[in-house]
Amino acid sequence: MYELVNKQSFVNTRRPASGAGGRRRGFSQVLGFAESRRGGGVSRGGVFRGGRVVPRRRRRRHGGGGFGRRAEGITRIPGRRKGATVGSTEVSVAVTPDGYADAVRGNRFVMPAERRLPLSCVLDVLEGQAQHPGVLYVQKQCSNLPTELPQLLPDLESHVPWASEALGRMPDAVNFWLGEATAVTSLHKDHYENLYCVVSGEKRFLLHPPSDRPFIPYELYTPATYQLTEEGSFEMVDEEAMEKVPWIPLDPLAPDLARYPSYSQARALCCTVQAGEMLYLPALWFHHVQQSHGCIAVNYWYDMEYDLKYSYFQLLDSLTKASGLD
Repeated sequence: MYELVNKQSFVNTRRPASGAGGRRRGFSQVLGFAESRRGGGVSRGGVFRGGRVVPRRRRRRHGGGGFGRRAEGITRIPGRRKGATVGSTEVSVAVTPDGYADAVRGNRFVMPAERRLPLSCVLDVLEGQAQHPGVLYVQKQCSNLPTELPQLLPDLESHVPWASEALGRMPDAVNFWLGEATAVTSLHKDHYENLYCVVSGEKRFLLHPPSDRPFIPYELYTPATYQLTEEGSFEMVDEEAMEKVPWIPLDPLAPDLARYPSYSQARALCCTVQAGEMLYLPALWFHHVQQSHGCIAVNYWYDMEYDLKYSYFQLLDSLTKASGLD
């Protein structure tokens, strides 16, 4: 169980043992429903068939104010008594062939296929007990925690009090994140003040301040969406009714400096946010995100103030385009 400690951090009061005499807790145990994800037993295997995950067999499982600020918005993770309800709840899952959703692929800006799967099914895939084509990532950002997983709300603060006081507003969205290690968020920026809390595992952020905009390339791309076939393969389908999307084509982990030489003048900041820590990610900061396998996180989005800071960024963005630096 995780609980609030001195209103500054949450800690694991039952630290998992590993090696002789102990067993490391799985993702389902962190979420608190290891023994009753589907009521009686837990599916311990499955295959993708006919467009869905089919369990292979069943058996009962026996369970034994800035960067790096400790997360005080999350108090604890639900007890096992909620397991059956949470495990059977369907959530929106982004599915991609390579882990990159909302990213440039070739000459397209490609969005993920979206499937509705029980949360217990996602956990089976993460724990290697079932198979599903592609890479799974629970990442829907339209306040998916209260809309899709309301059972977890009693175990979370509805906002981060110090942030709400500082920003003068309540959050616009509270989002739940869970996915595989190969799920990557491509470099982009948001018009939100972001309080990012890691519950289990870790997130690795590569950051650029807004002042690096002249060195970060944008190009226009035809939008497309992955579609998952009944056979489990992926097709890329153009969204012909949509306008072209401006997006960053550069991978900051392996930048093509021959094509984008200006990026060599940018200076990235890198940080790792571990379980029990919170990252304040200011609006308009560019960020690229990786994660450990099965990382669980919750973030609070506060709408930004469209003040002088925004005007300065718009000026910098316009000058970058006018000078041909893109």
